[in-house]
Amino acid sequence: MRLTLYTDYSLRVLLYLAAKPDETVTITEVAEYYDISRNHLVKVVHSLGINGFISTSRGKNGGIRLALPADEILLSDVIKKTEPDMDLLDCFNPKTDNCVMTRTCRLKMILYESRAAFMAVFKQNTLADAAKPITRSSSRKTANVNLSKLKR
Repeated sequence: MRLTLYTDYSLRVLLYLAAKPDETVTITEVAEYYDISRNHLVKVVHSLGINGFISTSRGKNGGIRLALPADEILLSDVIKKTEPDMDLLDCFNPKTDNCVMTRTCRLKMILYESRAAFMAVFKQNTLADAAKPITRSSSRKTANVNLSKLKR
């Protein structure tokens, strides 16, 4: 399974905003933080705004911020809005299906099931879950990583 770069950028923008819930930030700030083209992020931010994940404001003190609390944004909702489709193979789309095995293929059903399981994990997790600090236990030692302090 693979998500598009567009979805990756969308999630990055949302994670950045989740780390700064009380701030309005600029697209340039996010682009510089992740070393991503500002032009690409303009499109991503526009879509995130249209889909109600962020609010945008123009002007001298303008910028972007989450439109909802991070714990109310399901990762599955973001992915559904940013992925053009979740077709794992050409045969998933009736318009592009040229497979001679389509009528008798059991693999397709297994792939449908795996795609559903893949999305189920995202449906169980919110943006707040993804933005939590990373902790790893290794022989009684724990390392905490705070997203707001990461440099890419």
